[in-house]
Amino acid sequence: MIRFEKDMKCEIRENMRGGKGAVTIHHYFAKEEFTANTRFCAKLIIPSGATIGEHRHDGEDEVYIVVSGHGVLDDGTMQTPIKAGDAILTGNGESHAVANTGDSPLEIVAMIMCY
Repeated sequence: MIRFEKDMKCEIRENMRGGKGAVTIHHYFAKEEFTANTRFCAKLIIPSGATIGEHRHDGEDEVYIVVSGHGVLDDGTMQTPIKAGDAILTGNGESHAVANTGDSPLEIVAMIMCY
């Protein structure tokens, strides 16, 4: 299946997961389109100064792949700078938050797979 960018569902979430600002979400595929147990597959565009608030991943894994920009990932114990080319895996009850600390949008491909 191919989903062209012009056909992707786009939404804007204010204060995503308790964060600040508005995050634009370009959904690549809906969870109903997967045969594997996947609930989210999208590109997140986080404007400068915006954040996605801290949230846990119980019974699922989330992968972030940073496509462009840079920011900070907070895993509850450390704040780690992230940039284009980095990949992050969060799951097994762990939590994370992300902030765009740069001057340009932080773009992240995100996938959530459930156990």
